[in-house]
Amino acid sequence: MQRVLVLGAGKIGSLIACLLCDSGDYEVILSDRRAEEPDRVRQTHGLKNLRIAPLDAAKRNELHAFLANNKVDAVISALPYYCNPLVAELAREFKVHYFDLTEDVEVTRKVKELSTGAVSAFVPQCGLAPGFISVAANDLMQHFDTLESVKMRVGALPVNPNNALKYSLTWSTDGLINEYGNFCEAIENGQLVKVLPLEGYETITVDGLVYEAFNTSGGLGTLAETYAGKLRRLNYKTLRYPGHCEKIQLLMNELKLNDDRPTLKRVLEHAIPKTTQDVVVIYVAVSGHQHGQLYEENYVRKIYPHTIAGKLWSAIQVTTAGGICAVVDLVLAQPEKFHGFVTQETFTLREFLANRFGRYYDAAE
Repeated sequence: MQRVLVLGAGKIGSLIACLLCDSGDYEVILSDRRAEEPDRVRQTHGLKNLRIAPLDAAKRNELHAFLANNKVDAVISALPYYCNPLVAELAREFKVHYFDLTEDVEVTRKVKELSTGAVSAFVPQCGLAPGFISVAANDLMQHFDTLESVKMRVGALPVNPNNALKYSLTWSTDGLINEYGNFCEAIENGQLVKVLPLEGYETITVDGLVYEAFNTSGGLGTLAETYAGKLRRLNYKTLRYPGHCEKIQLLMNELKLNDDRPTLKRVLEHAIPKTTQDVVVIYVAVSGHQHGQLYEENYVRKIYPHTIAGKLWSAIQVTTAGGICAVVDLVLAQPEKFHGFVTQETFTLREFLANRFGRYYDAAE
């Protein structure tokens, strides 16, 4: 039985713990700086086999002491992106496998640096976007003799929006602001370039509904580096209901709250409600040549909330936690196969969807 340490007992960490505990194949230790949260997860979901560790992983001495005195096979970070370099550094020191959900480009680069020559696997960006979207896009890309263009679009949206932003806070506010405010990577004319967030506006239609799409940071994962020079265009954009982008531009650019992110976070969390009635929309379009002809292929999914362990979980929780648990499962099933930095595109779509945790991406409820 594999022993894993899950850091963070919030929206995503709690479901990661539930999924791994319920599988019967993992000994799960859940920690959080709020000492009461792991016990709440254990009691709420009846996880009698869940171990609890009162631990603030943002404090080096606490995390170091825990890893020095407790053998674990892997550490899974469901912490804010800025906590992950320390976690990765200590995972390297104690030779344990490392997994995170970060969307931050610089944090991923730091993790890559730390993974050089490591005997254990370092697998960042294991959620939805970045994460599964790279698995789906990379799979389609293998169908072509030569590639022209790859469009990756993802949205986590309320099913019934009723506020001016047409949005609900379905995941980390810090992560959301980071995506809206940081430079984005893309490939244009075969070259890796940086593009501005909240730009590149377009609309697409899925199942008769119109969505707007615009640049956001991090969702591309490592695909831009993997495919630089191998195709003409590759980009990632976030999907929202029409009208959202204009209002976010007002907040972040015109009112300059991108320069005062703590204030922006307080504004968003005070004004925008949370919901579990959400939908995750995944849209990938790849064009290129097959047998001398120009073709396009698409991968499109809509994923809704699921009941797991007797509780209804939002679509963004299910896709994010299911994504990282699938990757953890695939790596720890063959730990000798994975060493150093591991990209999401390492995993095939077939093996991902066949996995007991990845299957949530292929199910509707």
